[in-house]
Amino acid sequence: MRFLQLLLFGGCGIGVLGEAWAQVDPDKRQLVEFGYNQSFQGSAPIAAYAYYYVNLPDWPREGQTLRVAVAPVYLDAELAFREALGPNTHLALGLAGGGFADSYSEVRGGKYLKEESFTGNGGELSGSLYHLFNPGALIPLNGIVRAAVHYTDYEESNRTAPAFATPPDSTSLRVRTGLRWGGREPLLTPRAAMELSTWYEGDFTVNSGRYGFAGDRAARPQSHLFWSRALLAYTLPESEHYFAVSLTAGTSIGSDRLTGYKLGAVLPLGAEFPLSVPGYYAQELHARQFALLGGLYTVPLDAAKHWHLSTFAATAIVDYTPGMAQPGDWHSGLGGGLGYTSADKVWEINVGYAYGVDAIRSDGRGAHTIGLTLQYDLEARRAQHKSADPEVSPEKSRGLQRLFRGVFGN
Repeated sequence: MRFLQLLLFGGCGIGVLGEAWAQVDPDKRQLVEFGYNQSFQGSAPIAAYAYYYVNLPDWPREGQTLRVAVAPVYLDAELAFREALGPNTHLALGLAGGGFADSYSEVRGGKYLKEESFTGNGGELSGSLYHLFNPGALIPLNGIVRAAVHYTDYEESNRTAPAFATPPDSTSLRVRTGLRWGGREPLLTPRAAMELSTWYEGDFTVNSGRYGFAGDRAARPQSHLFWSRALLAYTLPESEHYFAVSLTAGTSIGSDRLTGYKLGAVLPLGAEFPLSVPGYYAQELHARQFALLGGLYTVPLDAAKHWHLSTFAATAIVDYTPGMAQPGDWHSGLGGGLGYTSADKVWEINVGYAYGVDAIRSDGRGAHTIGLTLQYDLEARRAQHKSADPEVSPEKSRGLQRLFRGVFGN
């Protein structure tokens, strides 16, 4: 059961900011993604994702796009009808759900409290509108309006305390809207990416209520999240040095333990908006509002540029969710790792070490983790067998690459 839980999170993402794309993906993709963090100190919640992601333009029919992310116990699928409501407006219908999808791990003061953690199984039906505001522009500006009906069935895990009551099963309406200028491909290290985006998500629950020990905490009937992200990533053409930097900030109204922001661990493709703080447990920091700055720099080690060395760091200031406060508002982490990318760009694997500078542990401040990420790109493999034509190669030129080359040189 623990192994199945570990494999779950690829479908739904870890943390609150999960998958809700601001555009219909125009590229055919078949990706296998895996990520895992292991802490050296104490008992920690599962920090992992594993899933198969496929995006099929013009399937099952021309003018439609099927996107599916599937893990052993979770499925997230969406069928888009391109230009259904006009030349630049797409309609999409989604279905998602599975076991452990809404499970909750209580981490308070740097300690994982199994007796206050529980299992949540859930599913949802959604409808989305995607609109491109600037057709033909080098950097697209996309908007999304999405509504979903979500159901969650909460139950005790085998370690939940007998006196601890789980939240009431709930049905909620979830609404998300946002604007995204640019974007980032769902890859570990895209050749080039830039994004400025801003988002709102509202959660309106029909049957909220109190839970915990003698009702000492509440699931609130409404929560409203507001967040923005700025991101830049680029691969220097000749040296193949790669850098990425991002700034994400958010606030909320009416959020609680279940609906607020959760920061921690380094799981780059575990959610659309991963709130990573190196060295920390997954979802260790519960925030009512936050600001998170992170960066990564990678340098090739060999002439063929298959092996690379990376260094990364992040720092966040946190205003805690009620009941989840701890000493200190700043949390920082850093680390480094070794990676390998195959000559055909099909395989990418990275191993690394991270140190959570301000993480609270039983022996004081400071936490240590190791991590592993892996990506297998089936479409890159097929492209290698088709031809060397740059239009079908995984290295084909994109608008953002052309823009960045003008800044950083050829």
